[in-house]
Amino acid sequence: MKAIRVQKPGGREVLEYTDVPEPRPERGQVLVAIDFAGVNFFDVYQREGLYPIAMPFTPGTEAAGRVIAVGPEVSDFRAGDRVAYQGVGGAYAQQAVVPADRLIRLPEAVSTRTAAALILQGLTAHYLATSTYALKGGDTALVHAAAGGVGLLLCQIAKLRGAKVIGTVSTEEKAALAREAGADHVILYTQQDFAAETRRLTGNRGVEVVYDSVGRTTFEHSLDCLAPRGLLALFGQSSGPVPPFNPQVLNQKGSLYLTRPTLANYAATRAELLSRAEDLFGWLREKKLSVRVDREVPLKEVAEAHRALESRETTGKVLLKP
Repeated sequence: MKAIRVQKPGGREVLEYTDVPEPRPERGQVLVAIDFAGVNFFDVYQREGLYPIAMPFTPGTEAAGRVIAVGPEVSDFRAGDRVAYQGVGGAYAQQAVVPADRLIRLPEAVSTRTAAALILQGLTAHYLATSTYALKGGDTALVHAAAGGVGLLLCQIAKLRGAKVIGTVSTEEKAALAREAGADHVILYTQQDFAAETRRLTGNRGVEVVYDSVGRTTFEHSLDCLAPRGLLALFGQSSGPVPPFNPQVLNQKGSLYLTRPTLANYAATRAELLSRAEDLFGWLREKKLSVRVDREVPLKEVAEAHRALESRETTGKVLLKP
């Protein structure tokens, strides 16, 4: 079968489209034929070596498709089931072996395309808005990269929970998408000081929470956007890692909170994973949540998918099609 292999850390040139042996499911595992795989900054960080991983490896940690075989002691799935998953490596391939307890069975109304675009970013937006900081009526949230995959979903979920949303984007086109997703105010950070504008929009009080996936270029000013005892949820670093930080600054700026969450800790049990997925699928069914796919890229052109993501020209999800 065809897969992408990375032999050593590096730029997009290290992404090799090649033949690999077909995997076989072992005890507790399921073999999935992949219809679509999601592309994420996590994959870029692993490719570059920023997130160390044993080489060689096949990138990708989320996909959707159908079950084609099950290993011993698997009773919950059978051949033909449509499934999605996240948090398991090797998704940049035509087939992948996945632990059965990480699979999510898809409702009839949810396509594998939608599921692949939703599962990781949707679960991320869900835990951020319902657990990391449980938004409620009267709260105001600042969402960076509001027209990105997580950002668009986060805006929608925040509105479902009754919060006001301020989004930051780079272009007017992205601003329109953020407003469509429910953002009450949109700041073009390429033209405005987002911290000063956030203060103005909140009567100088600040917001209860900042959801920041950008990292290095936004971190310091994100703290300036918070109300006293506000929370900065730093869940990504698309502009690079945050430099060493003196926690005394949190005191000086209003007894602030800082967390660096990751989905693995918010879907640590199967019950929690399925509960979050059921919420997402329910909102889809009720048409309270929409998923935007920016583009589909053939697996062999994966370098182009990474280029588009790294250049921040995407709005919504980038999918690979094996």
